[in-house]
Amino acid sequence: MENEALNVVKISVSSIDDANRRFEAAFRGEEQGSHISFASFELLWRVLAPKRMEIVQAMTGAGPIAIREVARRVKRDVKAVHGDVQALLKAGVVDKTDEGLVVFPYDSVHFDFVVEKAAS
Repeated sequence: MENEALNVVKISVSSIDDANRRFEAAFRGEEQGSHISFASFELLWRVLAPKRMEIVQAMTGAGPIAIREVARRVKRDVKAVHGDVQALLKAGVVDKTDEGLVVFPYDSVHFDFVVEKAAS
């Protein structure tokens, strides 16, 4: 059996300039891979709060899935999960299919950010 390459997304904190550099490199034909960027660690933490990360983890590698099934997998109320999924959709972390299912189209997530000393 051949090893299949995992579909990995990199989640990072990066500036607009960094994102523009990745875009320009992609436009030149340089492979960039899948990437989700946040402007600050605070924004990343707000969007990917622990309960939402549970949702992302439950959806990783699962393909298109109904919100009710996501709620079952994370053992939470459907209404609460629906609200969190809507926030993830708005942030561009998950997508919605034409059939109304939600999908996180990756098999793995790689986080890439540095937390630095706060300014005094």
